[in-house]
Amino acid sequence: MYAGGCSAATLSGYTNAERELMTDFLGYKNKRVVVSGCFSGIGEATARQLLQLGAEVHGLDYKQSKLDLASFRLVDLRDPASIDAAAAAIGGKVDALFNCAGLPQTSPPLDVMKVNYAGTRRLTEKIVPLMGQGSAIASVASIAGLGWSRRLPVLMELLQIDSYEGAVKWSETHADVVREGYSFSKEAIVVWTMMTAASLIKGGIRMNCTMPGPTQTPMMAHFEAASQRSVLEAATQPINRRSSPEEQAAPLVFVNSSVASYLNGVALPVDGGLLGGIATGRIDPRTMMGSAS
Repeated sequence: MYAGGCSAATLSGYTNAERELMTDFLGYKNKRVVVSGCFSGIGEATARQLLQLGAEVHGLDYKQSKLDLASFRLVDLRDPASIDAAAAAIGGKVDALFNCAGLPQTSPPLDVMKVNYAGTRRLTEKIVPLMGQGSAIASVASIAGLGWSRRLPVLMELLQIDSYEGAVKWSETHADVVREGYSFSKEAIVVWTMMTAASLIKGGIRMNCTMPGPTQTPMMAHFEAASQRSVLEAATQPINRRSSPEEQAAPLVFVNSSVASYLNGVALPVDGGLLGGIATGRIDPRTMMGSAS
């Protein structure tokens, strides 16, 4: 199989130029991309798919990646200096950024906020100056962030703070709002994406995020430890299974691709139909809180 998903037999009747176009439908060949969280899970699957599509992949993570990347740097998103050093070392032009790093709700709430929101935002803001017309940013949020609209005023209060240190201080003083950190950090990613996309597009840079449903990654063990089994199972409705990391990586790769050039400011549910079921009354959202009658 070719990277674009067409077999050799399928392409046998085409010219070399036509074959090249069809196998690079998403436009990643020789593009320079950055993937945070590439050690495992969705980030690793994303980096692997990008490599298969011919991209020059630069990886960032707290743990060493085993993939054959153009470069890899150890980065701690809880440490602004670490983030700044990594962005500076990447240098050059960046065509796409994939923010896949994250911590589960079993980690200390402040660490969760640092990695899932403050660190992700700082990394993005350090990479943006390396991006130009036609480039794109995609971040991993979560269906745990579905409640963003109910907390929009407080989320906007946080988002108006433009420094890493300020965001951390705000999180410390609003522990009652942040709570376990995971849901609030993902809500923040959703709203930050929508807000920032409106300004970045003026310079030709698109920004979107995905909202994965339950996904079978190494992080899932932490979700199982922190949540009732019935709640996790309810979140897989109506497809009634967990997604694979590859199934979450593919939409990320798509939204940052050249064929998605008019897709901007979108929080894309990749949840097997859960949000659609809730919106149309086919799924009772209380089942995800363990309180359905």
